[in-house]
Amino acid sequence: MSRVGIYGGTFDPIHNGHLHVISQLIEKKIIDRLILVPAGQPLLRENAPIASGADRRTMCQLAISTLPLDIASHVELNPIEILREGPSYAIDTVEAVRSTYPDDEIFLIMGADAYSKIDQWHRADELHAMVSIISINRPGFASHGIDIAALDVSATSVRTGLKADVPEIVAAFIRENTLYDN
Repeated sequence: MSRVGIYGGTFDPIHNGHLHVISQLIEKKIIDRLILVPAGQPLLRENAPIASGADRRTMCQLAISTLPLDIASHVELNPIEILREGPSYAIDTVEAVRSTYPDDEIFLIMGADAYSKIDQWHRADELHAMVSIISINRPGFASHGIDIAALDVSATSVRTGLKADVPEIVAAFIRENTLYDN
């Protein structure tokens, strides 16, 4: 039985903080396989993603390519939510992943900020019954999650000009496609 982690997020854009979480989860053997899932239409966010689903998917692919092979070989990008019509519900993604990995233990990975709202999620009780949840402590958020020395980086800061917080290949994609110009 493997431990399969679903790491969903808007990834608008994916940044070094996300990559640090991925690396730590695999290096510390908290999970065996990580499925990175960019959100389609997240419902509990104040604002819709700025970059298109296709652009966020590409940025995730580019970012994964910068990981060391011993980490990257345990990571897969799954665009299920971007390709799904309508709102993105974690429960639907979990059910799809469970059908692909029926004999494995499924973990849902999220930052402490997202975990603080999990009871508002669609079919939250069923979600809790289907997966184990790994809450990642983040700077500035009180939490009882796991501490992996998360980086103090946010997608908001990256969008407002701190491109150094993303791998250079992602920064180049952002510049070439003028994704977050103010």
